[in-house]
Amino acid sequence: MNWEDVKRDCLYYKGHIPCLPNKQNGHVCSSCKAYSKISKRILIIKLGAIGDVIRTTPLLQKYKKLYPGCHITWISDYTEVLPKSWIDHIIPMTSRKMMEVSYTQYDIAVNLDKEPEACILLKQVTAHEKYGFTWENGIAPATRAAKAKLLTGLFDELSKQNKASYIQEIFSICHLEYSDERYILDIDPVHHSQWKEKLQNETSLPVIGLNTGAGQRWPTRQWPLEYWESLIRTLQDKGYFCVLLGGKDEHENNTRLNEKTGAWYPGNFPVQQFIALIAQCDLIVSQVTMAMHLCLALNRKLVLMNNIFNPYEFDLFDQGEIIQPEKACECYFGASCVYGESCMKYITPESIADAVERQLPVKQGNMEPNYSLKYDF
Repeated sequence: MNWEDVKRDCLYYKGHIPCLPNKQNGHVCSSCKAYSKISKRILIIKLGAIGDVIRTTPLLQKYKKLYPGCHITWISDYTEVLPKSWIDHIIPMTSRKMMEVSYTQYDIAVNLDKEPEACILLKQVTAHEKYGFTWENGIAPATRAAKAKLLTGLFDELSKQNKASYIQEIFSICHLEYSDERYILDIDPVHHSQWKEKLQNETSLPVIGLNTGAGQRWPTRQWPLEYWESLIRTLQDKGYFCVLLGGKDEHENNTRLNEKTGAWYPGNFPVQQFIALIAQCDLIVSQVTMAMHLCLALNRKLVLMNNIFNPYEFDLFDQGEIIQPEKACECYFGASCVYGESCMKYITPESIADAVERQLPVKQGNMEPNYSLKYDF
């Protein structure tokens, strides 16, 4: 075997270690029947936030369909939620592997992050086609298609007028036709089996996941704790099994709700375990959070509470509904309420309970989620 015989344009080529066909079957490049020539090298830059990373994954379906045999590299701050079964090379933004990106020639490079480091990276990358946001003494559109998204980010008046979902916007930015591509998410099969067994031991009722937190960036999204308590009691009376969801920031409140209502609170967990837990729920009640995006990716039913964001931004794929305050919110993307109190109090527990019943009548519980059980450690 000579160096000249090595097929470095093969999808299986690892660069410094044996490829899968070699490891499994002893194949070598000169006579390998598994050789698969890379059709396109594609770079996606989407660093965060974690929910935005998840809702950018529909691009993977589109590129794989348009360019069978393409090699996709994705740079992110949240690599743990990226579907390894769909992406050839996942690179953390802070990794030493970033050097590879600087010395690789791509056919297509996309940046959908407005952070300066992401825009500068797209500017520096060598690619035949570039889409999204680049750097010209500041953030700038790589093509005309990115101008609208930049403008809606700069001016609330334009943002409020927007009627396109986030997915429709990013497809337009990438000069792609949106054809109802969905979120993609891998799930750890070990965690999946563990949570499935635990829930089966706890209940046979329809499982409602209650994601009680909303993050620290926009506290105006928080729903009153007493409302959560009232909702839990109502849902329990109607024949649902309530599971309290959240991270470390929600631990105190979830513990309190557990003590007051008996709602099941298993604790807070790393992302992969959290994904597997949400997969066991039939419906999720949440504000605009990571849990909402995980819910949609796993084909769970969703009741979404929203007040400060443009509701057209969210495509629920006919999996649920959005409940908003009866009194119009004046705090668009605001971290504090202009009236001194959040309009979330105008979303009543009764309205959420009614929405749960509309989306998931008791007899329709225990649906099979939609996800991939492929997960490479």
